[in-house]
Amino acid sequence: LGVNQAIKAPSTWDQGWWGSRTVNVYYQYSMRFGRSKFSLNPGIGLSLERWKFVNGATLMDTVELDSYPDGPASFDQVEQYNLLSPQRIYPSLADKSMLVANYIEIPIDFRFDTKPEDIARSFNVALGGRIGYLYDSFRKVKFEDKGETIKDKYKSPLGLNRLRYGIYARIGFGGFTLFSFYNLSNMFEKGKGPLGADFNTITY
Repeated sequence: LGVNQAIKAPSTWDQGWWGSRTVNVYYQYSMRFGRSKFSLNPGIGLSLERWKFVNGATLMDTVELDSYPDGPASFDQVEQYNLLSPQRIYPSLADKSMLVANYIEIPIDFRFDTKPEDIARSFNVALGGRIGYLYDSFRKVKFEDKGETIKDKYKSPLGLNRLRYGIYARIGFGGFTLFSFYNLSNMFEKGKGPLGADFNTITY
Protein backbone atom coordinates (compact mmCIF):
# COMPACT_ATOMS: atom_id res chain seq x y z
CA LEU A 1 0.00 0.00 0.00
CA GLY A 2 1.30 3.47 -0.80
CA VAL A 3 0.54 7.00 -1.95
CA ASN A 4 1.43 8.60 -5.30
CA GLN A 5 3.06 11.97 -5.82
CA ALA A 6 3.78 13.74 -9.10
CA ILE A 7 7.19 15.39 -9.55
CA LYS A 8 7.28 18.80 -11.28
CA ALA A 9 3.69 18.54 -12.49
CA PRO A 10 1.86 21.67 -13.73
CA SER A 11 -0.13 23.75 -11.23
CA THR A 12 -3.45 22.36 -12.50
CA TRP A 13 -2.37 18.91 -11.27
CA ASP A 14 -3.74 19.49 -7.76
CA GLN A 15 -4.03 16.06 -6.18
CA GLY A 16 -5.22 14.76 -2.83
CA TRP A 17 -2.78 12.85 -0.64
CA TRP A 18 -4.67 9.78 0.56
CA GLY A 19 -6.98 9.68 -2.45
CA SER A 20 -3.93 9.30 -4.73
CA ARG A 21 -3.01 5.83 -3.57
CA THR A 22 -1.55 2.61 -4.93
CA VAL A 23 -2.08 -1.06 -4.21
CA ASN A 24 0.70 -3.38 -5.36
CA VAL A 25 0.25 -7.17 -5.38
CA TYR A 26 3.31 -9.23 -6.40
CA TYR A 27 4.57 -12.76 -6.21
CA GLN A 28 8.37 -12.93 -5.94
CA TYR A 29 10.50 -16.05 -5.99
CA SER A 30 13.59 -15.93 -3.77
CA MET A 31 16.84 -17.41 -5.14
CA ARG A 32 19.45 -17.49 -2.38
CA PHE A 33 23.15 -17.16 -3.29
CA GLY A 34 24.46 -20.33 -1.68
CA ARG A 35 24.31 -20.02 2.09
CA SER A 36 24.81 -16.28 2.05
CA LYS A 37 22.44 -13.64 3.35
CA PHE A 38 21.84 -12.29 -0.17
CA SER A 39 19.17 -13.33 -2.67
CA LEU A 40 17.79 -12.42 -6.10
CA ASN A 41 14.01 -12.06 -6.21
CA PRO A 42 12.23 -11.89 -9.60
CA GLY A 43 8.44 -11.74 -9.72
CA ILE A 44 5.24 -10.66 -11.40
CA GLY A 45 2.14 -8.81 -10.24
CA LEU A 46 -0.20 -5.85 -10.48
CA SER A 47 0.11 -2.17 -9.60
CA LEU A 48 -3.25 -0.41 -9.22
CA GLU A 49 -2.84 3.38 -9.21
CA ARG A 50 -5.30 6.12 -8.23
CA TRP A 51 -4.92 9.90 -8.69
CA LYS A 52 -7.55 12.07 -7.01
CA PHE A 53 -7.88 15.73 -8.06
CA VAL A 54 -8.97 17.97 -5.20
CA ASN A 55 -9.65 20.95 -7.49
CA GLY A 56 -12.27 18.98 -9.41
CA ALA A 57 -10.22 19.02 -12.63
CA THR A 58 -10.44 16.10 -15.03
CA LEU A 59 -8.53 14.87 -18.08
CA MET A 60 -10.19 15.54 -21.44
CA ASP A 61 -9.03 14.89 -24.98
CA THR A 62 -9.61 17.04 -28.06
CA VAL A 63 -12.04 14.55 -29.58
CA GLU A 64 -14.34 15.03 -26.59
CA LEU A 65 -13.83 18.79 -26.50
CA ASP A 66 -14.99 19.03 -30.11
CA SER A 67 -18.47 18.04 -28.91
CA TYR A 68 -18.71 21.06 -26.59
CA PRO A 69 -19.77 24.56 -27.72
CA ASP A 70 -16.45 26.18 -26.80
CA GLY A 71 -14.49 23.56 -28.71
CA PRO A 72 -10.81 22.81 -28.09
CA ALA A 73 -9.51 26.14 -29.42
CA SER A 74 -8.24 27.39 -26.05
CA PHE A 75 -6.35 24.14 -25.55
CA ASP A 76 -4.29 24.11 -28.73
CA GLN A 77 -1.07 24.23 -26.65
CA VAL A 78 -1.32 20.46 -26.19
CA GLU A 79 -1.64 17.67 -28.71
CA GLN A 80 -4.45 15.75 -27.08
CA TYR A 81 -4.99 16.04 -23.34
CA ASN A 82 -5.50 18.65 -20.65
CA LEU A 83 -6.80 19.12 -17.14
CA LEU A 84 -9.72 21.52 -17.05
CA SER A 85 -12.45 22.46 -14.63
CA PRO A 86 -15.61 20.35 -14.85
CA GLN A 87 -17.54 23.65 -14.79
CA ARG A 88 -16.73 23.84 -18.50
CA ILE A 89 -18.09 20.34 -19.03
CA TYR A 90 -20.58 19.51 -16.31
CA PRO A 91 -23.42 21.57 -14.82
CA SER A 92 -21.67 21.86 -11.42
CA LEU A 93 -18.25 21.35 -9.86
CA ALA A 94 -17.35 17.68 -9.47
CA ASP A 95 -17.64 16.14 -6.02
CA LYS A 96 -15.07 13.53 -7.02
CA SER A 97 -12.60 13.41 -9.90
CA MET A 98 -10.11 10.59 -10.27
CA LEU A 99 -7.66 9.12 -12.78
CA VAL A 100 -7.15 5.34 -12.57
CA ALA A 101 -4.17 3.53 -14.12
CA ASN A 102 -3.59 -0.21 -13.71
CA TYR A 103 -0.34 -1.96 -14.67
CA ILE A 104 0.93 -5.51 -14.93
CA GLU A 105 4.52 -5.43 -13.71
CA ILE A 106 7.69 -7.45 -13.39
CA PRO A 107 9.75 -6.56 -10.29
CA ILE A 108 13.24 -7.86 -9.54
CA ASP A 109 15.46 -6.99 -6.58
CA PHE A 110 18.57 -7.94 -4.64
CA ARG A 111 17.78 -8.54 -0.98
CA PHE A 112 19.81 -8.83 2.21
CA ASP A 113 18.40 -10.70 5.23
CA THR A 114 20.13 -10.77 8.60
CA LYS A 115 18.52 -14.14 9.34
CA PRO A 116 17.78 -15.95 6.08
CA GLU A 117 16.99 -19.12 8.04
CA ASP A 118 14.20 -17.26 9.90
CA ILE A 119 12.70 -14.63 7.57
CA ALA A 120 9.86 -13.82 9.99
CA ARG A 121 12.41 -12.46 12.48
CA SER A 122 14.87 -11.05 10.00
CA PHE A 123 15.79 -7.44 9.25
CA ASN A 124 15.90 -6.99 5.47
CA VAL A 125 16.93 -4.45 2.85
CA ALA A 126 16.19 -4.72 -0.88
CA LEU A 127 17.13 -2.67 -3.94
CA GLY A 128 15.69 -3.31 -7.37
CA GLY A 129 13.63 -2.19 -10.30
CA ARG A 130 10.39 -2.99 -12.02
CA ILE A 131 8.91 -2.58 -15.46
CA GLY A 132 5.19 -2.36 -16.15
CA TYR A 133 2.65 -2.26 -18.95
CA LEU A 134 -0.57 -0.22 -18.74
CA TYR A 135 -3.45 -2.62 -19.37
CA ASP A 136 -6.36 -0.50 -18.13
CA SER A 137 -6.98 3.21 -17.51
CA PHE A 138 -10.01 5.45 -17.09
CA ARG A 139 -11.27 8.59 -15.40
CA LYS A 140 -14.15 8.79 -12.92
CA VAL A 141 -16.14 11.94 -12.18
CA LYS A 142 -19.09 12.36 -9.80
CA PHE A 143 -21.18 15.55 -9.78
CA GLU A 144 -24.65 16.89 -8.97
CA ASP A 145 -27.14 17.89 -11.66
CA LYS A 146 -30.52 19.27 -10.58
CA GLY A 147 -30.38 17.35 -7.32
CA GLU A 148 -29.36 14.09 -9.01
CA THR A 149 -25.96 12.47 -8.46
CA ILE A 150 -24.30 11.64 -11.79
CA LYS A 151 -21.32 9.30 -12.14
CA ASP A 152 -19.31 9.46 -15.37
CA LYS A 153 -16.68 6.82 -16.22
CA TYR A 154 -14.62 7.12 -19.40
CA LYS A 155 -12.17 4.36 -20.41
CA SER A 156 -9.20 5.58 -22.45
CA PRO A 157 -5.36 5.56 -22.39
CA LEU A 158 -5.70 9.33 -21.72
CA GLY A 159 -2.20 9.97 -23.05
CA LEU A 160 -0.52 7.79 -20.42
CA ASN A 161 2.68 5.99 -21.30
CA ARG A 162 1.87 2.33 -21.96
CA LEU A 163 5.31 1.29 -20.72
CA ARG A 164 6.82 2.45 -17.44
CA TYR A 165 9.95 1.54 -15.52
CA GLY A 166 11.70 2.65 -12.37
CA ILE A 167 13.72 1.74 -9.31
CA TYR A 168 12.63 0.93 -5.78
CA ALA A 169 13.97 0.27 -2.31
CA ARG A 170 12.51 -1.64 0.63
CA ILE A 171 13.55 -1.87 4.28
CA GLY A 172 11.77 -3.78 7.00
CA PHE A 173 11.56 -6.46 9.65
CA GLY A 174 9.82 -9.76 9.04
CA GLY A 175 6.60 -9.21 7.10
CA PHE A 176 6.50 -5.42 7.65
CA THR A 177 8.34 -3.36 5.05
CA LEU A 178 8.56 0.31 4.06
CA PHE A 179 9.13 1.01 0.36
CA SER A 180 9.61 3.76 -2.18
CA PHE A 181 9.34 3.55 -5.98
CA TYR A 182 10.77 6.21 -8.29
CA ASN A 183 9.36 6.18 -11.81
CA LEU A 184 12.17 6.91 -14.29
CA SER A 185 9.80 7.12 -17.27
CA ASN A 186 7.42 10.02 -17.86
CA MET A 187 3.85 9.41 -16.75
CA PHE A 188 2.43 10.69 -20.06
CA GLU A 189 3.57 10.30 -23.64
CA LYS A 190 5.63 13.23 -24.84
CA GLY A 191 3.48 16.31 -25.39
CA LYS A 192 0.25 14.59 -24.29
CA GLY A 193 0.28 15.42 -20.59
CA PRO A 194 -1.58 18.33 -18.98
CA LEU A 195 -0.42 21.56 -20.67
CA GLY A 196 2.01 19.40 -22.61
CA ALA A 197 4.07 18.84 -19.44
CA ASP A 198 6.40 15.85 -19.13
CA PHE A 199 6.73 14.68 -15.54
CA ASN A 200 7.31 11.53 -13.55
CA THR A 201 6.13 10.16 -10.21
CA ILE A 202 7.20 8.68 -6.88
CA THR A 203 5.29 6.22 -4.68
CA TYR A 204 5.94 5.51 -1.00
